[in-house]
Amino acid sequence: MAAPVFFIDPGSAPDSEGIVCVTGEEARHATQVMRLRAGERVDLVDGEGRRLEGTVRSVSRDQLDVEIARITEEPDPAPRIIVIQALAKGDRGEQAVAAMTEVGVDEIVPWSAEHCITRWTGDRAQRGVSKWRATARASAKQSRRSRVPAVHDVRTLSELDAWTAQAALVLCLDESAEESLAGIDIPDSGDIVLVVGPEGGLSDAERAHLVGLGARLARLGPTVLRTSTAGPVGAAVVLARSPRWGATP
Repeated sequence: MAAPVFFIDPGSAPDSEGIVCVTGEEARHATQVMRLRAGERVDLVDGEGRRLEGTVRSVSRDQLDVEIARITEEPDPAPRIIVIQALAKGDRGEQAVAAMTEVGVDEIVPWSAEHCITRWTGDRAQRGVSKWRATARASAKQSRRSRVPAVHDVRTLSELDAWTAQAALVLCLDESAEESLAGIDIPDSGDIVLVVGPEGGLSDAERAHLVGLGARLARLGPTVLRTSTAGPVGAAVVLARSPRWGATP
């Protein structure tokens, strides 16, 4: 059974072996929910690629002392997967974030598309982004990732240029596209940007704008997926055709 993962602050990750004290909410989860005991294996991660493998030495209500046996710096992912995800109603956005995190997405950009039913403005935007970030962190922990995907503030169409301008490849999922995502060659480095529209699909203006930025329209398959499903599935197809999942580009 794989060792459970707990987060530590990036600045507290040591450069050498020794004892690391885990406190706060992570310690309470380890000791009161998972009921870890001395001698059990755990991994500590800082959310930025550092993993500390160790053994629990002592446990108290609000503290977990871990003796570190091995420290690894996991390399930056290549290619990096960035998903521009249209807002979805209810908790479907959080479902998408959780699944994309498990799959291995590196950045998530909430997008207020023209046909989105849900609208994030003011305090609601702050709450929505906070929920997505908390979901990404929890899902990274569950899936034993050493890196937590960056979740950005909600963006409009004109604000997507910052991600598309420097990308090695921009793919826009579109059910009417003639080109299949499964047949597109994936670069082995750089940023791969995947644009996922809302339940109502892309507007003509959005499609034209994205193509003007260099995006390639691509379909996933013969069926139409929900926006909360399309992002994780699209990211998985891209990753399966990249070195990150063992494929030869």
